[in-house]
Amino acid sequence: MAVFTRRSRLDAPLDAVFGWHERPGAFQRLAPPWQTVKLIKCEGIHDGTQSEFELRVGPLRRRWLAEHSDYQIGRRFRDVQLSGPFAAWQHTHSFEADGPEACILDDRIEYRLPMGVIGELIAGRYCRRQLERAFAYRHRVTQNDVVMHQKYGGTDSMRVLVSGSHGLIGSVLVPFLTGGGHDVSRLMRTQPDEGSINIAWDPSAGTIDGSALNGFDAVVHLAGDNIAEGRWNAAKKKRIRDSRVNGTRLLCETLAKLQKPPKVVVCASAIGFYGDRGDELLDENSAAGTSFLCDVCREWEQSAQPAIEAGIRVVNLRFGVVLTPAGGALAKLLFPFKMCVGGVVGNGRQFWSWIAIDDVVGAILHALATDALEGPVNCVAPKPVTNREFTKTLGRILKRPTILPMPAFAARLALGEMADELLLASANVSPAKLMGTGYEFLFSDLEPAIRHVLGRINSLA
Repeated sequence: MAVFTRRSRLDAPLDAVFGWHERPGAFQRLAPPWQTVKLIKCEGIHDGTQSEFELRVGPLRRRWLAEHSDYQIGRRFRDVQLSGPFAAWQHTHSFEADGPEACILDDRIEYRLPMGVIGELIAGRYCRRQLERAFAYRHRVTQNDVVMHQKYGGTDSMRVLVSGSHGLIGSVLVPFLTGGGHDVSRLMRTQPDEGSINIAWDPSAGTIDGSALNGFDAVVHLAGDNIAEGRWNAAKKKRIRDSRVNGTRLLCETLAKLQKPPKVVVCASAIGFYGDRGDELLDENSAAGTSFLCDVCREWEQSAQPAIEAGIRVVNLRFGVVLTPAGGALAKLLFPFKMCVGGVVGNGRQFWSWIAIDDVVGAILHALATDALEGPVNCVAPKPVTNREFTKTLGRILKRPTILPMPAFAARLALGEMADELLLASANVSPAKLMGTGYEFLFSDLEPAIRHVLGRINSLA
């Protein structure tokens, strides 16, 4: 049996770290975003419970079923593979206090690859390297999440309703919130199973189960048609607008009529509000631009007015370029860059205001918990970069040349109007309100942020 270990000192109390591992959401938060993992079931970490998930590598899919044992509260639990990609796998999670405000997290894995010596020769080195990447990432996320939740109320639980829960942000936000001890329900377009805590709605038909919305402490509204999927024609642009404006208005009008409305609604918006503004420094007081996306964002934010008039605190988070290999701009760039055909877009001088996915969910929690925060809030890192800087940074991390530019005319030929609004527009955006209300960014600089989400830290690159 080969043995892999990872031991880290975390700046968080032992009970908080162990408790985080016990909650729903921890498993999904620990899954590295560069791996495609679908959770099928997670029954907890007590003796006899099981976890099952599906690993995807290209077209290949493999189920992994594990059973937990040796549960000792505050000290240890173990999972053993019952079926999966390894010939054998036993993972022991150990915890020990290191003073009242810190602890030691120790992961020990004993494993055997298929095909014995041949399997070790073929894949042994690769497997150890992947374990190093994955568990370095897992320990960073564990510390960051636990510390974030400790800052914003510890174990004080909120009932939170989330729309768009299977999207790029929502699929990370739900496990992040449940890992912090919050009760999360999903607002879904499909009919939930009987007994489910989820709630049905159909924004295109203007229907929603209003009676089920009473009693939530907070709502996070992320639903909207994917703007980067498909070429923009008249029908696509109508779906982009209607899915945001009509859906937000329906939800906020319904919330405004409730006997027990939520205290806060966090609605998605985007820095597309500002349009193409060159190197002008933009904060939440800056005027809207004059393009299609500018108009959509302005109407999108205005459609939350019924909730505001009902006395609900509303925060419109204007998201920048969200960094995660699980989707969005970074995911689309990875393949051409890895194939050595990445390069600057247009003249490369346009500003890309970005934010790591870990700070996106952190900023949402900050918005939920910070009574002083309301209205438009720029959800971007404090150090935007030009497209040329972004290109050089990504190429350096991937160890690939970036010598094949995409001229503006080629981007427009390939993507049409979308190219001007998403790739060629320049928005130098400041997160003035986030910083002014005390949000502390996990990732203020681009290179550490990309290295974190790709698992390419130092020697692991």
